[in-house]
Amino acid sequence: MNDSEGLAGIWSRFLAWLTRRMPSEKQRLLVFTIVAGGLCGLAAVAFHGSIQTLEKLMIDRANAAPGHWWILWTILTPALGGLVVGVGLVYWAPAAAGSGIPQVKVAYELRSGLVSLRETVGKFVLCAVQLGSGASLGLEGPTVQICAGVSSLLARGARLSPAYQRRMASVGMAAGIAAAFNAPIAAITFTLEELIGDLDQTMLSGIIVAAALAAVVEHWIRGGNPIFHISQPYQLKHASSLVWYALIGVLAAVVSVAFQESLIWLRGRFKQWTAVPKWVHPGIGGLATGALAVLGFQFFHHNGIAGDPYGTLTWALTGAMPLALMGAFCVLKFAATIFSYGSGGSGGIFAPALFMGAMLGGSVGWLDVAVFHHPAEEIGAFAVVGMGAVFAGIIRAPMTSILIVFEMTGGYGLVLPLMIANMSAFALARHWRPLQIYEALLEQDGIHLPHGGAPPEVLPVYPGNQTQDATV
Repeated sequence: MNDSEGLAGIWSRFLAWLTRRMPSEKQRLLVFTIVAGGLCGLAAVAFHGSIQTLEKLMIDRANAAPGHWWILWTILTPALGGLVVGVGLVYWAPAAAGSGIPQVKVAYELRSGLVSLRETVGKFVLCAVQLGSGASLGLEGPTVQICAGVSSLLARGARLSPAYQRRMASVGMAAGIAAAFNAPIAAITFTLEELIGDLDQTMLSGIIVAAALAAVVEHWIRGGNPIFHISQPYQLKHASSLVWYALIGVLAAVVSVAFQESLIWLRGRFKQWTAVPKWVHPGIGGLATGALAVLGFQFFHHNGIAGDPYGTLTWALTGAMPLALMGAFCVLKFAATIFSYGSGGSGGIFAPALFMGAMLGGSVGWLDVAVFHHPAEEIGAFAVVGMGAVFAGIIRAPMTSILIVFEMTGGYGLVLPLMIANMSAFALARHWRPLQIYEALLEQDGIHLPHGGAPPEVLPVYPGNQTQDATV
């Protein structure tokens, strides 16, 4: 008997033992929800640690190359990483492309929560390589897809019914967001806003348990501090600043719609570009990202375009970043993310949205200082509000955008500015572009979710993959 047969036998005996003691499927669902929360937390920690290790080996070494060699390697490293990922996406795991949120939505709506093992492993490996080589993308959406895959694997292994397997997809999403952002409360609201769409008491209890457990595991291994350390929590000190916070909401809506339109357009162009093999496309996107990162280094001597953006983002939240740098990095990140994602890479848009928002908000903060002569340290407060406003405009999850900023920064003194800017950005972006970005990506691939009013489509089956995988 080989090892796999031995594990299968142990698992079968465990299921039989559990079924005898918990004949109700609802009871077994609770048990596996608890297990999923812990395992998703471990999977998220492993994924994030892999990305950090690969960043040190690839993009960080490229940036630190001696002489003028850093220019060449900073351009080539994201391109080479993109080529490796492109081969993997075309010939191994097509469903590992994109951010991960649309794939989980498709699994939830059309496949009873099924996220295949190949899709899960492919997302882990290929996205780690993509981000480690310097792509201008985020790890948060991919963490959701990986955690949804873990919960789906558990649900299928436990032989839960299709309805309960579907509920386990929401468990994975909540656990993934909680682990990615250290934000269990925001994870609950995001799952309700983005996936479930209504308040199902049974599903709500499951996602609360999973989000809490995943966050506990993340805190235990990586520490319980907020992602962004701000020495003194910001507060609204001047009522006159509300004018500028409202302006942030309007500008965030403009940036959000422009980002969505540009990304969808470029992605469509790459889809139509058949003169170059599809597996080369992410490499071209990586080449453009590397070139934009070189511009940021050459003229402003700072990173944030290729590689981990959170160091530069934290600097913006302190209010000490110069205006020219904020404006330039907002534009560079905008362009780099569109190239990284639109070319067919593997990675999310949460982190880029937060980055662009902080740069936009901080730029408006400089106007507040120039016009009203308020203290310069309040620029950081505008960066915090801008971070949430652009997130709300792009992702279209207004309550999550407020809560996620609270949990990531540890401060609650900007409630009113956040509500004004976030709701303005959300309302205007939805008015100008009613179709939310994930829905637009799905429709571009001919996939229409039932809750959108269109009939479900039959998803393609890719060679060597026996499950129906979405590729957005």
